Amino acid sequence: MSKLDKPEKILATALKLFVAYGFHGTPTSRIASEAGVSNGTLFHYFKTKDELVVALYTAIKEELNQYLAEKANETGDVKEKFRNLFRYSLAWALENRDAFYFIQQFHFSPHLGLVPDEEIRKQSEKHRNLFQEAHDAKVLKPLPPDLLMMLSINQINGLFQYLTAQTVPAENQPQRINDVFELTWTMIANPEKP
Repeated sequence: MSKLDKPEKILATALKLFVAYGFHGTPTSRIASEAGVSNGTLFHYFKTKDELVVALYTAIKEELNQYLAEKANETGDVKEKFRNLFRYSLAWALENRDAFYFIQQFHFSPHLGLVPDEEIRKQSEKHRNLFQEAHDAKVLKPLPPDLLMMLSINQINGLFQYLTAQTVPAENQPQRINDVFELTWTMIANPEKP
């Protein structure tokens, strides 16, 4: 293993173990052992377990945002932009189940408070810009864009849970995703705008 890929190996191992055993049920000694590095090496790259958890979250969010930047089409009307973001967020989640589960796990943990506000803004910039654009154009209901964004994200989370828990066959997933997108759009869209 070269020096450069040790941090990636540690992060990949931490992801697997955190998803299986939780943050508190996963000692750093086990992460180091399963990653094939010493405890000292792990702590060379990540000074504390909290730092490791936050670094993993940041890396996963960067991967998700890169995927959305490549896949989600920026053209079309606002509804189509929303549909693309919704659809591709779910596509990434279904292809990266452990990583998406980790994001959900992280959001309901005290670790979220360790992420600087600037980093959170950067991670959600694409979503925030779209919601602000739609809000300014009065395409959305007259509610705070952050609230509408949170409601939409919760629909993605819920649909992910449904698709994975119900083991919906892959060929039926696009229709379910579209159906839930339409429900979500009805919930957040201004009915007075076409």
